[in-house]
Amino acid sequence: MEEMEFDYEEVVKATENFNPRRIIGKGSHGMVYKGVLFNDRLQVAVKKPSEGLESLHDNSKLENEIRVLSSLRESPHVVNLLGTSSYNDHKKLIVMELMPNGSLHDLLHGHANKTTWPKRVEIAMQIARAVQFLHEAVVIHRDIKSSNILFDSHWNAKLADFGLAVKGGLSEPGPAPAGTIGYIDPCYTTPDKLSTKNDIFSFGVVLLEIISGRKAIDVCKTPASIVERVKTSDELKEFCDTRMPLPPNYMVGSVTRLLSFAARCVSL
Repeated sequence: MEEMEFDYEEVVKATENFNPRRIIGKGSHGMVYKGVLFNDRLQVAVKKPSEGLESLHDNSKLENEIRVLSSLRESPHVVNLLGTSSYNDHKKLIVMELMPNGSLHDLLHGHANKTTWPKRVEIAMQIARAVQFLHEAVVIHRDIKSSNILFDSHWNAKLADFGLAVKGGLSEPGPAPAGTIGYIDPCYTTPDKLSTKNDIFSFGVVLLEIISGRKAIDVCKTPASIVERVKTSDELKEFCDTRMPLPPNYMVGSVTRLLSFAARCVSL
């Protein structure tokens, strides 16, 4: 994606000096603010390093995200990088397209559950296309999870947050294993175990989440892990989200196949 350089003062103004009221997301390595640029004509999301990392002068995750996103062609399945903005000794902020409808995690686990079965299958397909797009571009995301899947204004799902992503061939040792508990591939224990299979495992966990409405790890449930749950039963009627009716007849085949794919993705 081609990136442009935004004037830092404009970004400060667009986010009301990084006003806490403008925060729309928090990650392990940055805060995301809603901003408006070009005389209110362009709504954007601005990612800024967290104060803790700034004090440690650690901008590596954001720099990695910029490097990976800059290497990709534009895709309807990945949150687009619009540009960057430099400040304080060449530190950078990321300016991205705004995803105004929150995350898949919010949608599945929030109080208002309004997702239909056709929409859930559509979301699963969109995430699958995002993963395929990355792997064809020789990128491993390493942190696929429901909170990193965001919705645009038309409720299309896009994959976000490339701070842990790895770009390039796998001929040399990769970085230390990283990811999120509940989603990380249990086989990914050393740098030399890095492969696209790690993303496929995480993608499988997200599929299970979409079908069941359960969190990846829920200590209030037995078993706590959604992956362990599918090992004990992959019967569709036992696994489907209990907050909504079972899939109608015309959707049973699609959701059954989705569950079968998910079980294969998380199979050791």
